Amino acid sequence: MNTPQDLELLFNDAGIWAALIAACLGTYLWRGLGVYLSGKISQDSELFKWLAAVTYAMVAALTLRIILLPVGLLATVPIYIRIGVSVVAILVMISKPARMVPALLTGTLLLVAYGLLFQ
Repeated sequence: MNTPQDLELLFNDAGIWAALIAACLGTYLWRGLGVYLSGKISQDSELFKWLAAVTYAMVAALTLRIILLPVGLLATVPIYIRIGVSVVAILVMISKPARMVPALLTGTLLLVAYGLLFQ
């Protein structure tokens, strides 16, 4: 069990610097390994296709979570507004598939307009 003295030792200047150094080393170790291995993985390989599919699935899941189970200020917007804005943004994206900025801008402006007009 942590006592106040243990926590005080953990959060002193040396402990904070040690945590920062450990986090940097861990991050840059994996980044360096990724850079090293990136030249050895073919973009047409099954592994790369699987990684791309997992990445797209994670982005889709996080996007749905933000729309359906928001936290913070977005949680004050009714779900039918969030879904409606998402549908409009998707329609804008489908109309110009090469450019995603108009879709993002549409969704953002619609939510801002809702907040200014109805809140």
